[in-house]
Amino acid sequence: MLFDTHVHLNADQFEEDLDDVIQRAKENDVEWMTVVGFDRKTINKAMELAEAHSFIYAAIGWHPVDAIDMTDEDLAWIEELTAHPKVVAIGETGLDYHWDKSPHDVQQEAFRKQIQLAKKVKLPIVIHNREATQDVVDILREENAEEVGGIMHCYSGSVEVAKQCVDMNFMISLGGPVTFKNAKKPKEVAEEIDLEHLLIETDAPFLAPHPNRGKRNEPAYVKLVAEQIAALKGISYEEVGKRTTENAKKIFQLK
Repeated sequence: MLFDTHVHLNADQFEEDLDDVIQRAKENDVEWMTVVGFDRKTINKAMELAEAHSFIYAAIGWHPVDAIDMTDEDLAWIEELTAHPKVVAIGETGLDYHWDKSPHDVQQEAFRKQIQLAKKVKLPIVIHNREATQDVVDILREENAEEVGGIMHCYSGSVEVAKQCVDMNFMISLGGPVTFKNAKKPKEVAEEIDLEHLLIETDAPFLAPHPNRGKRNEPAYVKLVAEQIAALKGISYEEVGKRTTENAKKIFQLK
């Protein structure tokens, strides 16, 4: 019983064989998924998938890399869509200082607006953070994001910062990198952060876990993430699956 809390089945990479991808996920214990939309095209596709499949939910927001393209109309549209019962989170939003398409101040403004929206509609926030940790944490604090909490998606930071995020009502989500041999930080986080604060994800089609690293990722591979966390914690795979699924249902407010 696994819950892939962050997957992009709405990506072009799955256009040819989506049904097969979903079937393989089911064959590998995946019972639920949240498909993440981050612009007009991917949000529309996420909504279509959520409506077509009982086990798929949608998270909708605006990606920081494309923050410069986000209009007030886009934000109003996202707010309208949050009335849909299959929409479970705002995001992914956050900060990405690796790419230079959107200036930092533009990203920060879009991030703040989406936190404010999440608080207004009472949904958790899915956080994208790349090379911007201190600013992400500062903005979450300044905007009182702990009121709704959320998910630190594909977390790659330190145990210390993970604990700060947990204190702000955020779950720590681990993906493929926790299986990489040289990925010291995700492994430390898996060991040190209590299971009640952990989620699992693929971020497919990106960041495929070992031994599929470098290939197209897919939801079936979230099993490899759960198995790695189980090994690091010295507990059963079944326990990791059960607890992380309970955590996902709690943060997404699912019965």
